[in-house]
Amino acid sequence: MEYLRQRFELARGLAGTNLRSMEGLRGIAVFLVFLVHFRSSIQAWLFNDSPTAIINNAFGMVGNTGVDLFFVLSGYLIYASLMKRQQAYFSFIGRRIRRIYPTFFIIFMVYLGLSIIFPAESKIPSGIAAATLYFIQNLLFLPGMLPIEPMITVAWSLSYEVFYYLIMPLLVLAIGLRAKTPQWRIGFFSIVGVILTAVCIIWQGPLKLAMFIAGILLHEVLESKRDYTPTAWLGLLGLLIGTCAPLLPLSGMIGNAIRFSLIFSGFLIVCWHCFSRSESWLKQALSWTPLRWLGNMSYSYYLVHGLGLHAGFMLLHKFMPATPTGGWFFWLILPLMFGVTLVSGALLFVLVEHPMSLKSASKPVVVEEAREPEVRPALNTDAA
Repeated sequence: MEYLRQRFELARGLAGTNLRSMEGLRGIAVFLVFLVHFRSSIQAWLFNDSPTAIINNAFGMVGNTGVDLFFVLSGYLIYASLMKRQQAYFSFIGRRIRRIYPTFFIIFMVYLGLSIIFPAESKIPSGIAAATLYFIQNLLFLPGMLPIEPMITVAWSLSYEVFYYLIMPLLVLAIGLRAKTPQWRIGFFSIVGVILTAVCIIWQGPLKLAMFIAGILLHEVLESKRDYTPTAWLGLLGLLIGTCAPLLPLSGMIGNAIRFSLIFSGFLIVCWHCFSRSESWLKQALSWTPLRWLGNMSYSYYLVHGLGLHAGFMLLHKFMPATPTGGWFFWLILPLMFGVTLVSGALLFVLVEHPMSLKSASKPVVVEEAREPEVRPALNTDAA
């Protein structure tokens, strides 16, 4: 148990539950992402229009909000770090690249090897020049923001993250945000968020970029030292609204705007509660150790769970060909496949991510219990 604690415990002895509840939210986010890919993998074993198939489709739609929640948390952590102190631009970018690149590169090489072994499933274009360009595009995190199919299916979101890393320090410096009041910054980013959302919905742009603004506004609301804090029940409602908004039967630009607004505000509210001063049963629930440890290894899990699922279903197909089966099969395979992906994610985290990106930042710090509870999470951006 001590071995696991040394590798999966990143909260570093904090007194309150703020950072621990953030880790729990990451765990929820990555499980939601798992549901998206499990949905597509299990479909061949389900009867069309059966209650189980309907539930499976709903899980997939709800799961799409997992990346949104990740972007809110990342938006908060990175922006708060930049506002806390002035940082040299290239030093900041270097730290972010060191945080995300080693694990990404290892999985990239695994995908490259599998593409050679299984050419029928390869995404690499034919021809040396085209293949080389494709490798460079993926290694520079271009698929996602640009219309390029990523070699690692989920790596499109890293393109959004890297874009945010590149732009945000420049924006903080160019506008002089540190010298502005929290109220000014709230107004500014609210306007930017509305404009960005409208433009992306109308012209089908990268709408999920606006989720980073939810994290920025979260920091500013906390920084403005407002007395009001959402209750635990309101925080739970925000979490449910944020995750379930895709299920609303809405269509068109207005429908997309409503759904996005609910996801945006729902996740902002639950994070607002969790990062506030007060303790609550919701923060305690999100601080459940297995959930937090899943959140701490979420980056490794995110990158490798697709391979784990694919391997698991390939093995399943050998013993049980893909023919429609009763609903019991779905509820049996769901936890089984999650366990398979959990093992693969944990191995990648322990063998690669922790020693190469987190080891120096994960040593516990003793904090006296008598200390005043933190107002918001300590900025453990190495874990972001």
